Amino acid sequence: MKNRGRIDLWLSDDIETWWTHSDRVYDGTGSSQHYTDQAILTCHELRVIFKIPLRQLEGLIDSLFETMGLPLKCPHYSLLSKRLAGLNIPSPRYKKGGQRDERTVAIAFDSTGLKRYGRDEWHQEKHKVSSKRSWRKLHLGVGDDHVIYSTVLTDKNTMDDAATEALCDQIEEEVSMVSADRAYDENHVYKTVEAHFPEADIIIPPKDYLHYNENHHPKRCAHMIEIAAKGQQTWQQHHQYGKRSGSETAMQRYKRTFGNQLHAREMSNQKVEVKIACGVLNRFTSLGMPQSYKSV
Repeated sequence: MKNRGRIDLWLSDDIETWWTHSDRVYDGTGSSQHYTDQAILTCHELRVIFKIPLRQLEGLIDSLFETMGLPLKCPHYSLLSKRLAGLNIPSPRYKKGGQRDERTVAIAFDSTGLKRYGRDEWHQEKHKVSSKRSWRKLHLGVGDDHVIYSTVLTDKNTMDDAATEALCDQIEEEVSMVSADRAYDENHVYKTVEAHFPEADIIIPPKDYLHYNENHHPKRCAHMIEIAAKGQQTWQQHHQYGKRSGSETAMQRYKRTFGNQLHAREMSNQKVEVKIACGVLNRFTSLGMPQSYKSV
């Protein structure tokens, strides 16, 4: 945990070979890209870590290159903003490892809100003005190893269950269990999860007003019958529903590490921003997690 606060600067020996494109084409329609996608991604990873504006990020990276004596420059802040949406990041990075590939994972789905740009609460109260500030919805698929395997950013009006398909599409690992809260208790959620992970146990508590009928998914009906016979607490313990808390912990870690608001203003940029941030959080996870033990 202490290592997360260290400032160790290391640049790969071959950074000069991949920071920019060596061959550029001038065909009359505009020159090809000068900076590689990897360079743009590296800059934005540093941005979410240090939580600084793009102009300050440009000065930070330029100072690092000058200190190291490298003939490189940081991309212009406007270029960093324009290229962000074009980065091909299908899912959070840094989630693969030897021990994780050899076992199945238990995935928990959940969502939280992230603020968009606009006037903050203090400004509204002091100057008696309305705020254009709104928020986006961040949907996460988190494993029991605290790794974020999938993430989707939507507008605030999107229901949690509507993001299930997109979350499942990003997960390539073998999954043994999928858990979520009551907001995901819909027949199409069961069908979607079953289609992606046929062998996975789907643990979603049924809504209170539901009654057994043949229109519900079989696994959904089985949960209703078991809860009616054994009680909610026994059902949760039997199916290890407590593993779902990993998703809530991941959301708390995200907001404590990167803040509760988005830096980018366009939706296309915001979607890539959260995937970059979740990838950085996965890298932090690989450095170490606190070990908790039950006190006797």
